[in-house]
Amino acid sequence: MKNFFKILSINILVTLIIISLIEIFFGNWFDKNNLGPYVREHRLRKTTYIVNYHGKPIEFIYKRNYYAFRGEDVPLQDISAVIIGGSTTDERYKPERYTITEILNQKLSEKNIKIKISNAGIEGQSTRGHLSNLKYWFPRLKDFKPRYIIYYIGINDQYADQKLRNEFQDGKILSDSKYERIWDNIKSRSLLYDFVRKIKHKYHKSDKKLLYDFDEGIKKYRSSNTKFLSYKEFKNNNESNTVLTEHKKLINVYISRVDKLHVETKKINAIPIFINQLTAEGFNNTALAALNLSLINHCKIKEYECIDLASKLDGKFDFWWDGIHTTPKGSQEIANIIAPELIKIINKTDKN
Repeated sequence: MKNFFKILSINILVTLIIISLIEIFFGNWFDKNNLGPYVREHRLRKTTYIVNYHGKPIEFIYKRNYYAFRGEDVPLQDISAVIIGGSTTDERYKPERYTITEILNQKLSEKNIKIKISNAGIEGQSTRGHLSNLKYWFPRLKDFKPRYIIYYIGINDQYADQKLRNEFQDGKILSDSKYERIWDNIKSRSLLYDFVRKIKHKYHKSDKKLLYDFDEGIKKYRSSNTKFLSYKEFKNNNESNTVLTEHKKLINVYISRVDKLHVETKKINAIPIFINQLTAEGFNNTALAALNLSLINHCKIKEYECIDLASKLDGKFDFWWDGIHTTPKGSQEIANIIAPELIKIINKTDKN
């Protein structure tokens, strides 16, 4: 019996030594490009959702890949463009084919433009979080050299002058818990754990299903007192100066981050493109209206590449299912407006 336990102990020890050696020599413990504890909430995610739209349930699997982009894995060297934003960019509660990103990809393909946009949207992120992406996420992606970084911004920046979150909490790219940071770092760098997680992500069937009723949301919005104010109507009211003055502090914080995003994007030899956005209130949301106006004014002064979606979007009650996030119809209309402007920018900058 003693010999049995002795042999067992020796075998366990030898196994641990072999595993340790494999981890040391083949793991990512000393790889400076390893993601470590960053974007922990957004890598290798898979969830089944069911949404109700036009009286029919739509079931789909929401995926984020190994490098935390939405969708299937794509070789980093093949990513020529990414779109960054919050939940209105991620659009996790609808199939990929109905998202702004994928509709734009379809329109680029129709024009024989060999650029495919990868979705890097993260729920809850503002420009504070986007700067963190450029500091902690993208630099760790070896061979990631996008030609374009598209920033779909504004909604979450309504709170930019309030110290509600730090750079890590903005989009949860890093856990607040020191214990979780250490454990996330180990999981990310371990060869065996990483391998098991990849296999599980590839073959495991997600059984978590959440139901969102777009039809019910549209119905509530239609019956509410919420009114969409278009840019044309807003402009006729001559309220631009009042709105810009009222939200001057907010604008200053926002524009300073836009400038930083422009600088940091240029540092990695990518072209930044900024797009503003609206909620179901349109220009009745004065804080967002101020950000949208100031962004376009600033772009003209600084000669940034910008697309003024807000001034062109004529919002309908069924463009949003909760006042903020768009239905497939809303995403389609937004992509219809963005696409021609985006194609112009690509054609112009490809010549440079």
